[in-house]
Amino acid sequence: MAMAPTVKVVLGSIAFGIFWVLAVFPAVPFLPIGRTAGSLLGAMLMVIFRVITPEEAYAAIDLPILGLLFGTMVVSVYLERADMFKYLGKLLSWKSRGGKDMLFRICLVSAISSALFTNDTSCVVLTEFILKIARRNNLPPQPFLLALASSANIGSAATPIGNPQNLVIAVQSKISFGKFLFGLVPAMLVGVLVNAAILLCYYWKLLSSEKDVEVAQEAKDMIAEEDVTSHRFSPATMSHLGSMNSQDWSSAIESVPQSPSLNGEFGHVETLRNRVSFSENDIRSATSAGTESAKVSNASKELAGVGGIPQRREEGASVRRYVRNGSWISGMKEGFPHQSLEEKEIPMERWKRLLWKTGVYVVTIGMLIALLMGLNMSWSAITAALALIVLDFKDARPSLEKVSYSLLIFFCGMFITVDGFNKTGIPSSLWDWMEPYARIDSAGGIAVLSLVILLLSNVASNVPTAVTLSFMVIL
Repeated sequence: MAMAPTVKVVLGSIAFGIFWVLAVFPAVPFLPIGRTAGSLLGAMLMVIFRVITPEEAYAAIDLPILGLLFGTMVVSVYLERADMFKYLGKLLSWKSRGGKDMLFRICLVSAISSALFTNDTSCVVLTEFILKIARRNNLPPQPFLLALASSANIGSAATPIGNPQNLVIAVQSKISFGKFLFGLVPAMLVGVLVNAAILLCYYWKLLSSEKDVEVAQEAKDMIAEEDVTSHRFSPATMSHLGSMNSQDWSSAIESVPQSPSLNGEFGHVETLRNRVSFSENDIRSATSAGTESAKVSNASKELAGVGGIPQRREEGASVRRYVRNGSWISGMKEGFPHQSLEEKEIPMERWKRLLWKTGVYVVTIGMLIALLMGLNMSWSAITAALALIVLDFKDARPSLEKVSYSLLIFFCGMFITVDGFNKTGIPSSLWDWMEPYARIDSAGGIAVLSLVILLLSNVASNVPTAVTLSFMVIL
């Protein structure tokens, strides 16, 4: 492609330069508008400078990539709701033999999960589990977090849905999902093993200084007890007051603020000890009253059976004892074994939850099978996303709000900006100059091309580099 007129080249380079600066440094002091707004600004400047026309700008947006990206993000949201990543977190600590074993597991699990569910989702969700596991086993979290970050990036390279740049490469080159997967899985596995070996060598001494298993188990029990304590109910929401001992009741009473009386004036302020003893007496009297009422009810029932007189049975009646200031305490219910409606609904809700989670996993596996069969990747992901929305059978707005729409907008602006920069002729001229030295039929060419991609990915970010080079190679 020949070079465009000088004015068009200069203006297009300015627009692309602004986009590049804001994409790499989203919080620059002179224009801290962020990466997404920077891509839209670059796209707008390409149109205003007449580097491309508005029609060409609309045509530059790659809808299949946006559809595939949207579908995979929705599927990841529902997988997170279905506790997929929770199970992966449990897998990290299941029968673990120490810090070195856990580091290797993190490298392997994060690589596989990022290849199937995108690297961003894997890193965000698994970070929480890794921090909890490291804290429970009294281990430093730095080695495990580095293993997660590095292995997630390595593993995401194995599939087109692993990261956004892979989506661009697969769609632009029209490489099928299966061909992409089987071509990069060997390199991914080697990379994960090398990465794990490097991390183990670097942190070997640190991970060898861990404490005994008994100490780690004690720390785990202490943290579990803290978690349970932090989620206890307050006395106002407890259903059975008699299950609390005097110390728990005393500590709970201390946290209750003083309240005014019914006539609007503040009553006499009692001491905490008086309240505790008073409450205990009420509980004892209520319990004994409940027992007596149960006996009376049983006796009346027997008399009704003998005399044939129908009696009205009042189940679940509570004994209420009025105390000063017009307040009252509910006593214990009668001693009849009975199951509330909420308790009956709990097993049903668990079965519904289990059935729904199974459906989410089946739909996700079906999407992966469709991708491996060579079906359209964008429509396969969108179909799976819509199937999960219908399967959820409720308002999808909370789940759809978790989709990163700013990333989709960033891609739209980036497509327009890169297309305008390509029309200046600069990328094609650079590729014509570099192509003789970057041929993949020789080791030297592969090394040069890899070095250029590595440099641009770290300097200009990986997604803009993938988009720009894909356009250059296609042209």
